[in-house]
Amino acid sequence: MTTLAKREFTLENEYTYNRAGAARWIFSHVRRYPLLPLITILAALFNNMAYSQVQVFIGAGFDQIASSGWEVNALLAISLGVMVAATLQGLTGLMRNFSMEFIAQRVERDTRDELYVSLIGKSQTFHGKQRIGDIMARATNDVRQLNFMFSPGVMLITDGVMGAIVPILIIARMEPRLLLTPLVFLALFGVTLYDYNRRLSPVSIAQRDQFGVMNTGLAEAIAGIEVVKANVQENYEWQKFSQNAGKFRDYFVKQGKIQAVYLPMLMFALCWAAGFFHALTLWDAGAISLGQVVTFMGLMGTLRFVTFISIFSFNLVQLGAASADRILQLLNTETDLDENEAGVDRPIKGKVVFENVSFGYDADTPVLKNISFTAYPGETVAIVGQTGSGKTTLTRLINRIFDATEGRVMIDDVDVCDWSLEALRSQISTIEQDVFLFSRTLAENIAFGCNGATPDAIEHAAQEAQAHDFIMSFADGYATEVGERGVTLSGGQRQRIAIARAFLTNPRILILDDSTSAIDSATEDQIQKAMRRISKQRTTFIITHRLSQIRWADRILVLRRGELVDQGTHDDLLARSEDYRRIFARYD
Repeated sequence: MTTLAKREFTLENEYTYNRAGAARWIFSHVRRYPLLPLITILAALFNNMAYSQVQVFIGAGFDQIASSGWEVNALLAISLGVMVAATLQGLTGLMRNFSMEFIAQRVERDTRDELYVSLIGKSQTFHGKQRIGDIMARATNDVRQLNFMFSPGVMLITDGVMGAIVPILIIARMEPRLLLTPLVFLALFGVTLYDYNRRLSPVSIAQRDQFGVMNTGLAEAIAGIEVVKANVQENYEWQKFSQNAGKFRDYFVKQGKIQAVYLPMLMFALCWAAGFFHALTLWDAGAISLGQVVTFMGLMGTLRFVTFISIFSFNLVQLGAASADRILQLLNTETDLDENEAGVDRPIKGKVVFENVSFGYDADTPVLKNISFTAYPGETVAIVGQTGSGKTTLTRLINRIFDATEGRVMIDDVDVCDWSLEALRSQISTIEQDVFLFSRTLAENIAFGCNGATPDAIEHAAQEAQAHDFIMSFADGYATEVGERGVTLSGGQRQRIAIARAFLTNPRILILDDSTSAIDSATEDQIQKAMRRISKQRTTFIITHRLSQIRWADRILVLRRGELVDQGTHDDLLARSEDYRRIFARYD
């Protein structure tokens, strides 16, 4: 097992897998269930032994009939032997299929768990660079492909290997000279199969990648359906999707062309005929009996199944390996932040200090430059500045959505990097303009982040956020299901639900990022009264264009192009700061 990569979230007693490569990673998943692969191999071995024994019995039956003094009892014994062998073949086949199917389902389940935990543990920087459709393709289709790789892919290959070994051993025991043709075939089979997989592998990889591209385009079009319709771009999006789907289809056509010229089947046909001729010459020379010729051809025919199933079983393994590589790319992508589970874990009082803080998404383009200020517990701090001045980015350094590239951000005189990430974020609540609601009930959305919240507490938070009245106007009240991202609610309603969520979690630090932009003035006045009441007990950061909120802030930070150009009260800044007067005049 390997150690877990740095990330923001882990599970207690989480099982770790070897992520050094696709093969090792897959093997580390299978290794969790060591008994199942053993059962599969043994069942496949006995299954093919039973099938081969049927051929031996059939050959013995031909010899018995060809003899001058054949006996009914002997034929009955041979028939009984065929029945027993066939029954054993059926039972062992069931065991083989069951054990491998069990492995396939367990690997799929474990991979989904592993990938989901990894994704929610990645930093915001990671997710900001990803295409949602491609992640969904890897988390659904690629993980499912691992299942198919094992069942029927690996199961058929395992059965095929045993289906080649067992007949060869029986043929060797029966007459070593009959091994010539099967061994020549196996050599040719290995060469042609290697060439087949060599040509198929890049097509399989490209096929999986193109599926991700196609899925990304579809996800973006559906997520932005309002924009698509508003700009009459349905035809463009359809053409774009058709092109991506066409490329995906083209890879299937390439795969079909490679499979159409599958040389191993040709090699088998030639060797099967050559083997029959060889067996007849040995029979003619008196080296073997007619029944042994029949047995040999039955055993040689077993290799036909081995050859046939390889045309798609190896393709399933190729696709599974390509999917494993794509999944590992996500799992092994390093994240910027660590949860610091052993860090400081105590109630936050609310003092926030920025000490010469600079930050940039990359080294060449700093977003914030040398920011220094102190916010004391219970203070309300307004952050103003032109668009792109770094207001939202500054607040995201407080709860470690991002880490400062230079300087320090401290809470209660402790560097935020030294806090346990869970303890830090559980005591900081952020309400943004673009509110995200889950496809759940209104009560569940309000209680998100506050496990065990009572209905009375949820209702009280909704009343404080001026959301109770519109919630009760719905037929199901707090049990009303909202659509994905809350599309069934207006912008103002979504913001009030988010504010109620923040009130319920009772954070020590509250960040409001233009959180009342979609709310009418009368409702906003009511919410502001509630905010003023609760803000006395916590440190509050406000990013807003509403002058009524800026005025009552204890401290106002003025940003310009990522720099803190001034700070103070509304009256002080109005008197001395040209930047603030310019901003204030624009808001007014």
